[in-house]
Amino acid sequence: MRAEIAASDEPVRVLARRFGVTEVTIRKWRARSDFHDQSHTAHRLQTTLSPAQELVVVELRRTLLVPLDDLLRVTREFIHPDVSRSGLDRCLRRHGLGNLRKLRGDGDVARGHKPFKTYEPGFLHMDLKYLPRVRSRMIDWFSLK
Repeated sequence: MRAEIAASDEPVRVLARRFGVTEVTIRKWRARSDFHDQSHTAHRLQTTLSPAQELVVVELRRTLLVPLDDLLRVTREFIHPDVSRSGLDRCLRRHGLGNLRKLRGDGDVARGHKPFKTYEPGFLHMDLKYLPRVRSRMIDWFSLK
């Protein structure tokens, strides 16, 4: 369809009606020489830190092993005052430093987690709870409503 649009000599308005697209789309496809889908990802990273500043932040994270909020305070104070928390987090994730537990070496062990003991199959223990009977006055009250 895209190649047909580019090769056609018909007016833009006619082609737009035939293919059910806008005239802007027809003009766009006429100007292209390649008709394959292209990437829709951003070609430029949305970051406020320069590459040199990113390296400093990455080294601070590696050497000091500080949490994100503490690193954010240091970065805003000494490196770049306009850096956002989410931008700093994306920077750390890009460099593989997003998870502080893994950096410290305790990422695999969850706090307070203990495995169950293994037992041989045996008896089954069940607790039973007996509920008190509902008084007859309560039943009468509900039946009146």
